[in-house]
Amino acid sequence: MAMHFNEDIDSDGEMHDINVTPFIDVMLVLLIIFMVAAPLATVDIRVDLPNSSAPAQPRPDKPLYLSVKGDQQLFIGAEPITLQTLAQTLNQQTQGNKETTIFFQADKHVDYETVMSVMDNLRKAGYFKVGLVGVEHTGQKN
Repeated sequence: MAMHFNEDIDSDGEMHDINVTPFIDVMLVLLIIFMVAAPLATVDIRVDLPNSSAPAQPRPDKPLYLSVKGDQQLFIGAEPITLQTLAQTLNQQTQGNKETTIFFQADKHVDYETVMSVMDNLRKAGYFKVGLVGVEHTGQKN
């Protein structure tokens, strides 16, 4: 009684099995790349946002965030700016495309006058598509 171990080898000596080791190596490298890149794609400015009961809306691939922190510092993305340079910086970030949606987030401790001042400067700069960012309401009290 003879035993035959390599049933998948034909008469020419070629194996017909799929070697998955290179595939696994590529997948692990991609996993590491995405694990490193994912935190870099988020906004680094911490803002204490008020709650919202509106349903979440889909976001574009590269959103442009305009943030006002509690101490009234103004940021576009992670870049600090002033109210006087807001229009110029927005034009640079959007390449002059006034149809770009600006996602505006303000700390809940920022006074209404500051929020309206920023909104007025956005209007003067020609940016009328403004999305207000809030925290989704979970039904629990803070």
